[in-house]
Amino acid sequence: MPPWLKALLSRKMLICIFTGFTSGLPLYLLFNLLPAWLRSEGVPLKIIAAFAIVQFPYTWKFLWSPLLDRFSIPGFGRRRGWMLLTQVGLLFSIGSLGGFDPKENIWLIFGLSTLLALLSGTQDIAVDAFRREILSDNELGLGNAVHVNAYRVAGLVPGSLSLILADHLPWNQVFWITGAFMIPGMIMAWLVSEPTVQGRPKTLRQAVTEPFTEFIGRQGWQAAVTVLAFIFFYKLGDSLCTALATPFYLDIGFSKTDIGLVAKHAGLWPAVGGGLLGGLWMVRLGINRALWLFGVVQVLSIFGFAWLASRGHFVSIGMEERASLAFVIGLEALGVGLGSAAFVAFIARSTHPAYTATQLALFTSLAAVPRTFVNASAGWLVEYLGWTNFYWLCALLALPGMALLLKVAPWNASDETAVRSG
Repeated sequence: MPPWLKALLSRKMLICIFTGFTSGLPLYLLFNLLPAWLRSEGVPLKIIAAFAIVQFPYTWKFLWSPLLDRFSIPGFGRRRGWMLLTQVGLLFSIGSLGGFDPKENIWLIFGLSTLLALLSGTQDIAVDAFRREILSDNELGLGNAVHVNAYRVAGLVPGSLSLILADHLPWNQVFWITGAFMIPGMIMAWLVSEPTVQGRPKTLRQAVTEPFTEFIGRQGWQAAVTVLAFIFFYKLGDSLCTALATPFYLDIGFSKTDIGLVAKHAGLWPAVGGGLLGGLWMVRLGINRALWLFGVVQVLSIFGFAWLASRGHFVSIGMEERASLAFVIGLEALGVGLGSAAFVAFIARSTHPAYTATQLALFTSLAAVPRTFVNASAGWLVEYLGWTNFYWLCALLALPGMALLLKVAPWNASDETAVRSG
């Protein structure tokens, strides 16, 4: 058996499939199934749009992550216990949603959706820490790539299967069936062993302060700020580029059907394939070189949007135009798959085993800031610059993250080398 296939079929990679799937399911439910249900029940669009507020736990989860580093669930441990507790809560939160009438109980649904997001964000803290603690440094690339791909595939349940079921079953049953997909993750959390970690915090105060003092002490102030800046900037251009992708496709003449059919095939599978290939390549390349090579693909994918925008509004849509759309969507999805695999592995490598929950939550929250706040300016930028210049700006914004690689991940430095800038 080839070494890459042996690594891919290992027990740890199987665990990463389960962690990715159970992490992705609740988020895609909030993105896809919840708005579809509310709209089908006649809820106004402005109220549906306001439901985006419930996603705040994904950005602010670092505030309560020290609790997961400090406290254990009796009988299960820090990681397994919190995973199992949140997964049980998610199953019942998801299943309960469909039992309410959106026209009469919209505030109750809003509260339950917020609880669902809170449980999901907390599960992510535990899952990310667990994954980091079971993977060795040379397994981080592949393990995180498998996790990210399983995360994306989970979106097919609320974004496709559940919607199909909704045409044949009452919504109450649809939500319980969707929630039942949390059960495999619960079985995994029950069966796996708790990772053994030395140096865990003994008090809540230590759990709050030591992750920060350890990171700064290990890196030094200058290098620590450089790493945090890199985490903020590496995906900035790519994230801003896709913030208004669907309105862009509509503006240049594609129909919703064109976008749906092309995006379904040209978007998902290159992202999944790119992430998996990225993880396998990282076994040989190392995380540092993967960040460079995959980052270049990310930048090239932005150029694809600029090229499509430069062609202007299509008067008629034929095979050539659809092929152009498929090329741009596929290239962007490939760039996201490759770049995310290396980026998530880098974030995991930057943590200390004793404080994985808090440090990972902080780093992933920082990485989400561009998506949450910077992307809010995308509409204004497009109105001011136009689509073509907007995408050139996105490409320009991708360069600082690439430049910071000189400091945080030099091409010729080994992955084990500590990141120091002075």
